[in-house]
Parts: sequence; structure tokens; C-alpha cells
Amino acid sequence: MSLLVAGSIATDHLMSFPGRFSDSLVVDQLDKLSVSFLVEDLEVRRGGCAANICFGLGNLGLRPVLVGAVGEDFADYRAWLQRHNVDCDSVHVSETRHTARFVCTNDSAHAQIASFYAGAMSESREIELKPIVDRVGEPDYVIIGPDDPQGMLRHTEECRQRGYRFLADPSQQLAFGDGDLIRPLIDGAEILFSNEYEASLITQKTGWSAEEVLSRVGTWVVTLGPAGVRIDRQGEESVVVQAVPEIEKVEPTGVGDAFRAGFLAALSWGLGHERAAQLGCLLAVYVVEQVGTQEYEISRSAFLARCAATYGDEAVADFEPHLETIRP
Repeated sequence: MSLLVAGSIATDHLMSFPGRFSDSLVVDQLDKLSVSFLVEDLEVRRGGCAANICFGLGNLGLRPVLVGAVGEDFADYRAWLQRHNVDCDSVHVSETRHTARFVCTNDSAHAQIASFYAGAMSESREIELKPIVDRVGEPDYVIIGPDDPQGMLRHTEECRQRGYRFLADPSQQLAFGDGDLIRPLIDGAEILFSNEYEASLITQKTGWSAEEVLSRVGTWVVTLGPAGVRIDRQGEESVVVQAVPEIEKVEPTGVGDAFRAGFLAALSWGLGHERAAQLGCLLAVYVVEQVGTQEYEISRSAFLARCAATYGDEAVADFEPHLETIRP
């Protein structure tokens, strides 16, 4: 099975502020905003949406193909991903730019202020999918995550032209993108991923109603935070999947990427959307309980026990034959 995961590859610099950002903001003075927050710590972690998704898939026993652009400083990161079962042979290496960098500060209420340096990511527009497909075989799915906008458009259009089934995950690019960017990124997708806020941005910026979006995508998967996940299909009632209770909420960065990894893994195993959402929620909770997007380890026995506690023995029976993890 061939799974192509296109999107950002980055280094995350994560900081924690012990107070609340909202206490330092004056609503009627936001046009003159100038604030500084004294943070308690700094964690430098591997990240990027596509790399995070691939890491999750690799931890579930799959071998995803990472598609993205990096700098020459990627060597150590490449070795890490390869040790976790990720195919990095089609990653484009820039000769002039550094690997992208995400700088994020979280406050005590889990609000975030972040900046993103694109760097080599801007060269993802130079990547063609066909040579990758020639190397690894016809893809079951191509997931197109946040990346250089022109690269995202190129990959999406190539999927439509060549008949590759693609999953749209525009996420962070929705904030600055206009309707002319967003509409072609989601039109014709097998599945569209978003959270609740992003869902509102999609309808607002495209000018399409929720029903019109559903007429253009096969399935719309909307993550709801602690309330779980909603799965929408045109002409059908929504399906809501409950979240997995966390032991301790530590840091939210990368939770959505882990959810997508679990969802995609279940699809690759031939399971339905409800089971896919459950597997996504199971993997996602491991990320929220750690600092960093790729710091979690999965024990097969503990993972299945947690599955049984939330979703029951039938879900365990569906996942167990496929699940391969590094730890027993």
C-alpha cells in the first residue's frame, strides 16, 4: 500500500508562558499591539505537519512516503524519521534555504501565539508526484497538508489530472488564504479535514455553504477538541465520535496531525470512517500528553487497552490484526 503525505517539514521551538495572553491584550488597542511574554522554558522538537503525520503512521506499522522540501540541515531529522519507518527518499533538499521553523508560545489556558518561517518549504512547488508514484507504486491516498500554497495547488491539481485519490488538509493556510486559493484545494477531495474554527473559515472564504462544500468533497471530518470528532457526508446524518480522555493535558501542538495519521492508517486497513476517527482520537491523545509532536511511544498492549476502555472490544477486534508497534 502506498500512502503519500505532502506538506510541511519543520523544526518546532515550543515555549510556555505561565500566565494568560488575554490578560495582556487591550481590545481597543490591538492596532498598536506590542507585547512581550517572559516564558518558562524552551523545547526544540521535530515537527511539520507532513512529518508529524508520517511519524504517526510509522508508529502504527505503516511505511508512508514523505513529500516535502527541506534544507541541508535535515540529515539528523531524516535519520530519525527513517528509524520510525518513514520513506524519505522523495524529500526535496534545497541548496540555499534552511528547513522550515515553527516558533510557538502556549499560555496556561492553552492559547497559542506562533510564527512560521517557510524556508525550504517554498520549494515544494518544484515537486512532481508522478516520479514518486513511479518509484513506490500507485497511491491509495495522497494527503495534501499545509505547505507552500503554490506547492499545495500543484499537488492537488496533479491528483485531479492523474486520478489519485487525495485528502485535503489546508489547516494553517486557511487563515491567510482567500477563496481563490481555498476552493481549488478542497474541490474533489475524497476527505476534507478541519477543526470547527477552520470549518467556519472555509465557508466564509469560499462563499460555499456547508452543504455546498459537502457536494464537492466525499466526506468532511471536523475535529471538535474535547468533544471529539464529527463526520459529515452529503445527505446523511452526522456521526460524532467521542474523544479519548487524556490522563494529563500537557501541550496541544501536533494533536491534529496525530489524529490524521490514525485516521489514514485505519482507511489503509480497510476500516470505515467511524473506526478511522476512533483510531485518530486514540493516537491524538498520546500527543496532548507530551511536549513535542513526535515524542510519544506506543505500547501495543496499553494502546489496545485504552481503545477498549473508550470504544469497546469490537473496536479492539478491528484494530488488533493490523496494529504493529515498536513496543509490545
